[in-house]
This record gives sequence, C-alpha cells and structure tokens, in this order.
Amino acid sequence: MRKLPNNLTIESTSGVFKPSKLPIHESAIKHVTGKAEYIDDMPEWPNELHIATGQSTEAHADIVSINLDKVRAHPGVIDVIVQADIPGEVDVSPVLSGDLLLAGDFVHFIGQSIFAVAATSLRAAKQAVELAEIVYKPREATLHPKQSLDRQEFVLPTHTIQNGDPKEAMKTAPHTIKSDIYIKGQEHFYLEGQISVAIPNEDGGVLVYASSQHPAEVQKLVAKVLDLPVAQILVEVRRMGGGFGGKESQAAVFSCMAAVFAIRNRRPVKYRVPRQDDMVQTGKRHDFWNSYEVGFSKEGEIISAEYDMVGKCGCTADLSDGVVDRAMFHADNAYHLPNARISGYRGKTHTVSSTAFRGFGGPKGVLLAEAVIEEIAATVGKDPLDVRKINCYQDGKSTTPYGQEVDENVLLPLIEELEASSNYRARREAINAFNKQSPFLKKGLALTPVKFGISFTSKHLNQGGALVHVYTDGSVHVSHGGTEMGQGLYTKVGQIVAKTFGIDFTRVNVGSTRTDKVPNASPTAASAGTDLNGMAALDAVMTIKGRLQEFAMEHFGIAADDFAIEDDVVKLGSGGNAEEMSFPEFVKLAYMNRVSLSSTGFYKTPKIGYDRKAAKGRPFLYYSNGAAVSEVIVDTFTGEYKVTQVDILHDVGDSINSDIDIGQIEGAFVQGMGWLTSEELSWDEKGRITTNSPANYKIPTSADVPEKFTVKLFERPNSEESVYRSKAVGEPPLMLGISVWCALKDACAAVCDHTFSPPLAVPATPEAVYYSLQAAEMFKQQSISKQSVSEQKA
Repeated sequence: MRKLPNNLTIESTSGVFKPSKLPIHESAIKHVTGKAEYIDDMPEWPNELHIATGQSTEAHADIVSINLDKVRAHPGVIDVIVQADIPGEVDVSPVLSGDLLLAGDFVHFIGQSIFAVAATSLRAAKQAVELAEIVYKPREATLHPKQSLDRQEFVLPTHTIQNGDPKEAMKTAPHTIKSDIYIKGQEHFYLEGQISVAIPNEDGGVLVYASSQHPAEVQKLVAKVLDLPVAQILVEVRRMGGGFGGKESQAAVFSCMAAVFAIRNRRPVKYRVPRQDDMVQTGKRHDFWNSYEVGFSKEGEIISAEYDMVGKCGCTADLSDGVVDRAMFHADNAYHLPNARISGYRGKTHTVSSTAFRGFGGPKGVLLAEAVIEEIAATVGKDPLDVRKINCYQDGKSTTPYGQEVDENVLLPLIEELEASSNYRARREAINAFNKQSPFLKKGLALTPVKFGISFTSKHLNQGGALVHVYTDGSVHVSHGGTEMGQGLYTKVGQIVAKTFGIDFTRVNVGSTRTDKVPNASPTAASAGTDLNGMAALDAVMTIKGRLQEFAMEHFGIAADDFAIEDDVVKLGSGGNAEEMSFPEFVKLAYMNRVSLSSTGFYKTPKIGYDRKAAKGRPFLYYSNGAAVSEVIVDTFTGEYKVTQVDILHDVGDSINSDIDIGQIEGAFVQGMGWLTSEELSWDEKGRITTNSPANYKIPTSADVPEKFTVKLFERPNSEESVYRSKAVGEPPLMLGISVWCALKDACAAVCDHTFSPPLAVPATPEAVYYSLQAAEMFKQQSISKQSVSEQKA
C-alpha cells in the first residue's frame, strides 16, 4: 500500500483490478455498430474544400521549372499553393529539421509534395495535380542503408554503446561467427488513413480535428506554419482507426496543410489522403542492415559481441535518432553480453523519411539478438532454447551493455514456465521424429523471449497530465493527454479513476483529447500511455479525494481514518456510529459547502536518465517481458507454410484489464508475424516504392492466425511503482512474432538435420523460405559428397 497525504492509500497488491466482470472497451459497441465517429464520418460543411498534392517523380533532383497554369484552370480548383505561399515556417520537423511542408528548389524522394491544391471535391483536386508541368535536373540517389554506410551519408551522428573489452574477449573465444542480416521495414496500414479537418475561427485561429498520436505537436507545428501563437490553435482527437506510430510525427503535415488553406480561404478544409498516396508519401518502419561478430564458449555462452546497426532513415532525421537508439538498447534482448560494442548508424537515403512504428527500433535489435542465438545453436549443436537459457539475464548476469540493471528476476522463470506449459520438449521430440520420416513436409518449433524497456528514451517526454471534474450528480469527467487508437487507453484510465475514487466505472466519462484541456502532452507512444496518463489522472483524483476527506473531517467531526469511499458509498465514522451516504449525495453536500471538485494531475517518470556521452544510464523505468512458442509446417517443394500453433506467456504486471491486455497481445503478435512473413516493402532501382496498395502489400488475414492460439498472463505485479503495479503492453508482444521466423528457420534447417543454419530473409515470404530450403539442401548434398570422397580415400 502506498501512503499519500491525509492517510489516503492506493492499493498495489495483486488482484486489484479483478472484479467479477471487467469493463469492455469504452467504444467496443460503437465500433461494432458503426456509431464510433471518425473524422471522415463527421458531416461535411457546405463550403468545405478538399486537398491533393503534386508529388515528385524523382528521388533526388533540382527543380528547374514549375508551370501550374493548367492546374489553376481546372474546374473546381479554388486555391493552389507552393512553398513561397506558406505564411510562417516551412519546416514541419518533429524534433530536428529538414521535413518541409512543400519542397522548394529540390526534392529528396519520390512522392515528396511540391505544391498543393484545394478544390470543391477530392476528385477535382486529384485530377488537377496531374496537369502540372515540372522539369527536373536529377542527381545521384542513395537508396540502401549499406550504401549510406559506404558513402558515410548520415542524417545524424553515430552513437556507440560499449562495455568490457569485446575485441580482446573475441580473441580468446573458442568459437566465433561473423555475418550480417538485412531486416526490411513495415507499412503501418492503419485502417483509417491520414486525415485532418481544419476550421478557421473568428479570432484568426483554427480548430483542427486530427487523427494524430501527438495533438500537442500538431498544435505547435500548425502555429509555426501559420505564424500564430500556439494558444490560437486548438487540436482535438477523439479516436484514431489505428496509428502504430505512423501518426506520431507524420500526421502533423496533413493538419498543417489543411490549416494553411483554411486560413487563406476562410473555409473549412479536409485533407483525406487516398491509400495509395498515403503509402507513397508517409514513412515506414526502418529497414536495418545489421552486421555482427560474436564469440562464444563450447556450450554456447556469449563471451563477446560486436554489432553494427545501420538504419534506413530516409531523407531526413524525423524520429530516427530515437529509433536507432532503441534498436541498440535492445540488441541484447534477453541475453547478457559481458563484452559488447553496439554502434548505431543513422543512414541517409533518398526515400521517404522513415518514422516510428510499434516497438520503435526495438524489433530490429531483438531480431538481431535472436538471429545470433540461432547461429550459435547451430554451431555448438544444441537446441536454441538451451542456448537462450544459458545466456538469459539472471542472478550474476544482470547488467545491460548500457549499464542498467535487470533487477527483476522474471525472464528465466517466465521462459521455463512457458517451456513446461507448452510441452516444448515433448513437441521437439515429436517434430524431430516427424521430420526424419517426412521428406517433403518439415515442421519447425521455436521459443523466443522478449525484454522490452518501458519509457521514452528522450527523458523530457516521460510526463503526463490530466484534468478531472466531479459534477454534483456524482458523474466524473476525465481529460488526459493520451490518445485512443483502439488500444483501450480511455477504458484503462476510466478504470483507474473509478478505482481510486471508489466509485462505479459507469460514472466515469473520458472525453476527447484536446490541447485546451491538457497542454504540452507527450505523444501516445513508447507503450507509456497508461503509465503516464493513468498516473496523472490518479494524481488529480487523489487531490479531489483529499479535499473531500478534509471536508468530511470538518463537517462530520471524524478522524482521517474514518473516511472511505467504497462501491459508490461514502463511509463516515467507525463502528456503530458510522454514517453512510451515496457518492452523489456526498458530492452535492461538498459542493454546497464550497469544496472544489476539479483538479489537474501530473506525473513524471522517476529514476530514469541516460548519459549519452558516457553511453551509460537507466533509460527505462522497468522492463516488460514475454515469450512465445510457435510451430510451423513447411512444404519443401514450394516454400509455402502454415503457422499451426502459438503459445504465449506475457508479463503485464498486475493487469488493469486482462481482456484488453490479451487482445493487445494477440493483435501485436499477429502484426509482428506479418512483418516477418508476408509484409514485404519493395522499392525499384529509381527509388519508387512498388508496394503501394493492398494489391501488392500483404498484411496478415484471419486465415493466417493459427487455430491453436493460447495467450496467458504471467502473474506477477510490477516491482516498480507503476500505476497499480501494472506494466505496459502495447509494443512488447509484437516481438513475440519473431518466434515464427525462428520456427521457419528451424524447419528449413531440418532438411540438413540441423548441421547448418540456412540464411532466411526478412520477411520470410514463401519465396524466401524456398531459397532457405534450397540452401539447406545444397549444404546437405555437399556434406554427402565430402563424406563420400573421404570414405573413398579411406
């Protein structure tokens, strides 16, 4: 129990949020019935304008000339702007610089906006932009992260983390391996595309409805572009139809464009981006080219590791500094690296600027760690799970390369619990027996863990705000800085408020996220939405509850300990003299006695800090952990495969809403599986993205979800003082999908009896699996040939 002023307490013991019936997602029924209102569902204004932009057809070029006469003359066109027409700043970068609302004298990627059109319909705007006459002078383009490394072209300086002496340790290692792995990115493919509506107001400012994970940033950038004070811009976000990081920084561009036209024309403006334009003009998960050298013992224990990680950042920095840092922080994943050097390069390429995606750079680091384990296991001839357990963080092996202690002993117990509950050993034996007698079908099995740090790696973002009002009928309104994109944040914050007050969940209404209610809010990202905003809401509730307690003590003449609110009933006094009042009755009485029933709340994450110069510190408050066992079956003739069974055990601390958490785990796993199997991003030799629609970019469907899919929660409260001892759940489970990639690799290796670890591309499409199977078969034939020659010589 945590003590607060006036002897009020917050329960933190296990099982706090385990009522007989958990609240469902606050918009679940609205989603299913179609009553949930997204921006494109809002009634259009009679004089509303629609936007389209003219896009670059060159990856890297000077603009020699632009003729927009035919564009302006097209029927329905009301306004056309170029960079010079922007009233304020042209740069709309989230952190550094380089992201331009409209290009000027040169372009940096195919699809970059050069000019914009506002018309009476989207069709008219789209038709008009095709009439532009633009002449380019092309320059040489860099398109691959390996090219950026070779040419030393970076958007930001390189950063290195090091502990021990990896080079000396490498010299003494009994075994070493040296290789590289190219890990492709991922398209966000949110169901609701990028969209914004801007409405001018009578004071010269603008109201913006945005589909954004970062309303405060939208507000700030719209103000910069319009050359107005931030206070004249109001941004509201009720919900998004998915975000996954794609609406953290890059959604602001569309709001800025809509706002410019709204102010210029004094008319409401909608900018709804068609899917194909969205997929061309917005950033993806970063590709990474990772090279590694690892030294290890005969048992497979890692002695030394040297990693070079090159992120494909695109043409500008965007959020790449944090993304590459996060990849570096997770290159150890669940494994102790006693001697390590991890270098992260921010590769500049003439492609759309890569951006945040669920997990930030973490999945690229975790996959590198797991790929290394697979290679080590093949070298020493052991089951990869045994190599994982040898290297796993545990007592005596608990310091990360960046100096943070993994002081919560969760990983190994969690792995071993899943190993037992999934019958891993028995299934391994059965699969080995199947593979020996099956020449054409091969099965694979893998158990992979994840250790994911929770906190923004930029320290200043680890803060949250909230505003709570209690009305005289006992109903409660909550505003906070977090945004709802389907993940259940509003529901969890509502539960936290209800639990802390001691009232029924149905009394609590969580309102739209608005910049006039909670200012300067951090983005809803880094899995920190509940941690930050839940704690801020809790802080506001405790302030109001403290006032109510003081009023009760004075009005009823009771001691502090004789005041309590439980199950909507206010208890006043103790023993036989105790009075009881309903919560609405008591609140109305407090109001009549002039007690303030409103409060702001604030929270900042404690203990964290990272010294970038020393490359040491504590970037994370705690770690979320999990493990997954995936089983696959592969057709060796075609490379086609099916995921037949998945078992997951995931650590969410003391769950606030287990139904929502399990749903998040299931969804994240499938999205991670999609990244590693079917979702293949491709660009042509000119830098044009060729996977630009649902026809050529394949996300997982319900048919890809295994019939046997079990998710269980690891029952252990967070050892850190998070909100009600819960843990973040949004991002970490995505990396459990890596178990599918490892299982496919295991099935391919079965062709040569696991004497060789055949390379497997990321994503592991059926074609990639086929090539991996061929590599295994070739190794097998070469081994047979060598053995035959050896026998002949003998």
